[in-house]
Amino acid sequence: MPHLFFFNLNFHPLIRLVSVSTVFPILLPEQASGFARLGLANVRREFPHQLQHMLNGPEDIRSPRALHPAFYGSYDWHSCVHQHGMLVRLARLFPDLPERAEIDRVLREHLTRENVAAETAYFQAPGRGFFERPYGWAWLLKLAAELQTYDACLAENLAPLVAVMRAGLFAYLVALVHPVRHGVHNNTAFAVKLALDYARVADDQALKLFCTSRMAFWFGHDTDDGARWEPSGEDFLSPALTEAEVMAAVLPPENFSRWLDRFLPGLPAGEPAKLFAPVTVSNPSDPKIAHLIGLNLNRAWCWRRIASALAETDLRRARAREAAVLHLEAALPLLSADDFHRTHWLVSFAVYALTE
Repeated sequence: MPHLFFFNLNFHPLIRLVSVSTVFPILLPEQASGFARLGLANVRREFPHQLQHMLNGPEDIRSPRALHPAFYGSYDWHSCVHQHGMLVRLARLFPDLPERAEIDRVLREHLTRENVAAETAYFQAPGRGFFERPYGWAWLLKLAAELQTYDACLAENLAPLVAVMRAGLFAYLVALVHPVRHGVHNNTAFAVKLALDYARVADDQALKLFCTSRMAFWFGHDTDDGARWEPSGEDFLSPALTEAEVMAAVLPPENFSRWLDRFLPGLPAGEPAKLFAPVTVSNPSDPKIAHLIGLNLNRAWCWRRIASALAETDLRRARAREAAVLHLEAALPLLSADDFHRTHWLVSFAVYALTE
């Protein structure tokens, strides 16, 4: 695949970083097309593939596509799920996108009733009830949220798998006394935020109330230690900012402002500095070190959501907006389309950072 160059902030017009005191960077139609082309290639690319698979017998030795007819591409199951979600979001936000017809065709090819039934059966087989918990489950609910406002038939096709993921999350989170706070796949706040997004779009009141109450249980009394351990060397989520983002989603603005005073009291002065400074990615070609590109993108969308939850007169709002742009500036130039290990997942993080 040729290099697409639309990630270079220095000379290409597809990403315009305007004054941080006015508006955030926006996703332009030309850039959306570039992301869509990558996503379409990713979800149909079966190999290379990192397969996590419980073998219950010799008959289970099968290819990724045979095991996961809906989500066989993009290197692993969860990446394929959120690449599908990205494609739906791009098609929804850009009705005239040149790639929209191809996106529709691929969605209807992958998200058939038969394929979803096979995916659902996979999770119900012995020993597989923990597969992709909670990260992949949460992204599946996010895909369902995107489909709710895009195509009712596809949303209906996905419903049996959504029901399994929803029930599994309830059972898991009820039993989870202590939240998982590290910055990789099992982060609790990140999973609950995506589940909450689904609950609100689907008007799932039980799930919404449950997610809100669990956030209060786990994080409501957290104080000045939110950024103590970050970044870790292979993080792609910010433990502190992901927690703050989900609290912004569940608390009324005044309550969130007071909670943030306790959780990150130094924000008006730009402290802790390590949350405001983008993380250096020493070797973007190393698949694990490249996680830090995702961390910068995740921080960008968290800062953006935190800013939107604060009053216009709040000094922290401007700080958060500036930090969001700085993290985008650091991350976007590193999304080379030549490197599948980066593009199989990071392009969806970039889309969410620019649109979420």
